[in-house]
Amino acid sequence: MHFYSVSLCAFEHYIVIFNFYSFACDFNFVSLFYLVSFRLEGEEAQHKAKRRLERERGRREATADMSEDLSEGEKGDLPGDVSGHGDSVRGRMPRISSVDVMETLANQLKEKKLYIVLIRHDLHFYMTSHVTAVIHLHGLIRGENMELGRDSDTGGQVKYVVELARALGTMPGVYRVDLLTRQVSAPDVDWSYAEPTEMLSPRTTENLMQELGESSGSYIIRIPFGPKDKYMPKELLWPHIPEFVDCALSHIRQMSKVLGEQIGGGQPVWPVAIHGHYADAGDSAALLSGALNVPMLFTGHSLGRDKLKQLLKQGRQSREEINTTYKIMRRIEAEELSLDASEIVITSTRQEIEEQWRLYDGFDPVLERKLRARIRRGVSCHGRFMPRMVVIPPGMEFHHIVPLDGDMDGDVERNEENPTSPDPPIWSEIMRFFSNPRKPMILALTRPDPKKNITTLVKAFGECRPLRELANLTLIMGNRDNIDEMSGTNASMLLSFLKLIDKYDLYGQLACPKHHKQYEVPDIYRLAAKTKVVFINPAFIEPFGLTLIEAAAYGLPTVATKNGGPVDIHRVLDNGLLVYTHDQQSIADALLKLVSDKQLWARCRQNVLKNIHLFSWPEHCKAYLSRIAKCKPRQPHWQRSDIGFENPEPNSPGDSLRDIQDLSLNLKLSLDGEKSEGTGTLDNSLDIDDSVDRKSNLENAVNGGVEKASLMEKADQNVGGSRFPAMRMRKYVFVIAVDCDSVSDIPKIIRTIMEAAGKEYPVGFILSTSFSISEVHSLLISGSISPLDFDAFICNSGSDVYYPSSSSEGPGLPFMVDLDYQSHMNTVGVEKVPPVKELRKLMRIQALRCHVIYCQNGTTLNIIPILASRAQALRYLYIRWGMELSNVIIFAGECGDTDYEGLLGGVHKTVILKGIGNNALKLHSNRSYPLDHVLPFDSPNIVQAEGCCNEDVRASLQKLGVIKE
Repeated sequence: MHFYSVSLCAFEHYIVIFNFYSFACDFNFVSLFYLVSFRLEGEEAQHKAKRRLERERGRREATADMSEDLSEGEKGDLPGDVSGHGDSVRGRMPRISSVDVMETLANQLKEKKLYIVLIRHDLHFYMTSHVTAVIHLHGLIRGENMELGRDSDTGGQVKYVVELARALGTMPGVYRVDLLTRQVSAPDVDWSYAEPTEMLSPRTTENLMQELGESSGSYIIRIPFGPKDKYMPKELLWPHIPEFVDCALSHIRQMSKVLGEQIGGGQPVWPVAIHGHYADAGDSAALLSGALNVPMLFTGHSLGRDKLKQLLKQGRQSREEINTTYKIMRRIEAEELSLDASEIVITSTRQEIEEQWRLYDGFDPVLERKLRARIRRGVSCHGRFMPRMVVIPPGMEFHHIVPLDGDMDGDVERNEENPTSPDPPIWSEIMRFFSNPRKPMILALTRPDPKKNITTLVKAFGECRPLRELANLTLIMGNRDNIDEMSGTNASMLLSFLKLIDKYDLYGQLACPKHHKQYEVPDIYRLAAKTKVVFINPAFIEPFGLTLIEAAAYGLPTVATKNGGPVDIHRVLDNGLLVYTHDQQSIADALLKLVSDKQLWARCRQNVLKNIHLFSWPEHCKAYLSRIAKCKPRQPHWQRSDIGFENPEPNSPGDSLRDIQDLSLNLKLSLDGEKSEGTGTLDNSLDIDDSVDRKSNLENAVNGGVEKASLMEKADQNVGGSRFPAMRMRKYVFVIAVDCDSVSDIPKIIRTIMEAAGKEYPVGFILSTSFSISEVHSLLISGSISPLDFDAFICNSGSDVYYPSSSSEGPGLPFMVDLDYQSHMNTVGVEKVPPVKELRKLMRIQALRCHVIYCQNGTTLNIIPILASRAQALRYLYIRWGMELSNVIIFAGECGDTDYEGLLGGVHKTVILKGIGNNALKLHSNRSYPLDHVLPFDSPNIVQAEGCCNEDVRASLQKLGVIKE
């Protein structure tokens, strides 16, 4: 058998460090991985069985690898283990419950001024001293009059993140919250979405406990990325995410300086965490977290694997068609990366953990409990970790809600006889549909989306004569003008809906107004409450069900699906009935029962008014901030300070399974899926003395003795003092990241690009490669190129950064390692290349978080830290030295290593050298998703050179406007 022994080291710098050693070279990778093409419906069961076997095998191997120092009591599932989804909390909602907790948190934060960043790819928050980034990229986001239901991307998630930002801005210790989203200047959307900044005014000043400052509060910050004049669906945003990351990084860097001047004593105030919402924002948050060296949080809202399962179950589309329509495999990989990079995953319900997240390679609830038990006991996890799953239900603002008391019918009569104020216009807009407006009303408020299951609700109502005699049906389905102008799926659903109205002759019994304003939604709920209404959410699956909380706040009993968040909501509120919403008879029976049984209706109303406060925004924010407080404070290494949370329980496992103090311990990884039998391990093969300082050991291992002096202490002496600051003064920086078919071609290409740069502007050069620094040195010598011609070297596929040194004393190489961004790994030659996605899958199943890259036409395998890459190294240089990314020009081939896609997107410019790197195409032939799903080939920042001669390169630079014609 053949094995890798993997040693993970955690230094106090930017990136987790992996040390890989090879003990065999004749690997039969084909026996380790196999691919099955699922083209027949019956093969789905085979797919599930294979996945279950892989999960069980990975769990056994991970447990066996850790069993050497595991006591008997730890080898099995521990009944006392408490997880975010463990059995010990199964009977109740885990909540931060009382004023005591709030006072504790307030005392802890009273001297803090937190900076929070929320990212929804339409959102981004900052809190100072304790700074969090929340990202949400898609949809249309603004603070007031949200166009919920306008399209499938502008739904409950938008409202959730906006209100979260607003609520966090009122919490003690939170100085500023920035909600980062996409700036949209399209002619078919309102002008407000093009405004770069929008302040979110608090709904109430009840929780405002800190002194306001010049830049304090909650803000929506709209970042321009992608086509500037086009509103795009989320499926088309993937190629533009690197551009968002670069622009968001610029905003965070600038804001950190501003806040540093205001409240940081002149030192930059960085976010305490990055929080991504939805898959695209999770992908962005992972990159920002790595670039800034801050903890990451993630909220999935809805998950790709679950959606894929539901779509396959419907049988309308094949896997290939689903992937083409929804870019589902790119979304799933983004969710897997979010699991790799996150310390905390926030969910709304336990169902999301137990039935959705467990579908992912990167999360196993059984293995997670075992790892957490080891951390609690101070036992090594050998570098394995999983994010902590935490259930925090969304909140709601209740200050403006006054539930009606007494008998509803009487209330209506008194209001009609003695009106004190005119009825809201939306009331008459709804009531005009009904021939008998005095009947109780069944209300549904949802998007015209097939998965919301509106047609089944209409069928249930239309075919139940007793229900039609007792109640009317009101459907609020967003806003529409012309159905023909709506998206295909929404238009098709609405046409089916209209046909059903005609089929069952529901005229006079069903209301479906074409328009409503967001500020009219409370009036709709009030009208429903006055008519003794029942609220229904008929969706097949509901990740949470925010409309159920809104309806409950007005005292309305509810009917909802048994699949998803409504189960948890019902457990707390006990205000209605749960059904399987694919069964129209079950829907009809539940609605009829609540409408006809007045005692049941009154009991549900009483229960909800008693417990609804548990879903308030203050309660949500308390739980949210208490979780962030337990994250290990991190920030850019050279900007360290004492600002941050002190963990009140220093010996507690905290909220992350990263096992930061344990990463220097040995980790055995069997690539053929078999447990090591005592041979080929780091301990018995390398005979390393445990007393040796691992940091020195790492530095000495870097190929020939690179200078180990502190970068900050030696930079002035060895590099002339001004070289690094000069990096930001370059007019342009040319990054040579060409993965050539032949190594001997690289010096020639380097010389060609340097000559093409000319002498018109001060140009800096960076070599970005999969080679080690010693291989780079040999390469430069072979081409008679001086290391001093470069500003920096990005080596080992982005896991190491070096700078040239003028010192020639001693036997070391003329380079200096950046100790703030350093990791070390050895590379392993391979003959038979399994797909990268299979290697990632194997590692994730065993809770190993690595970035696997095939290099040099598949002859070399680099395994580096999860957030390290050549693209990330450039972002590090921007944060570290101020090198403007918009002034960077990357030179790449037509194809390259398996990290090739990361080099092309972003605000930098790219020149693709025609005919270079084509042999690497085989490495990309078995991808989970095609490159055209993620690469912005139509971007004006990407041009192709006809060749790699001086004239061709200069012509490309002229097209980019870098040099004059």
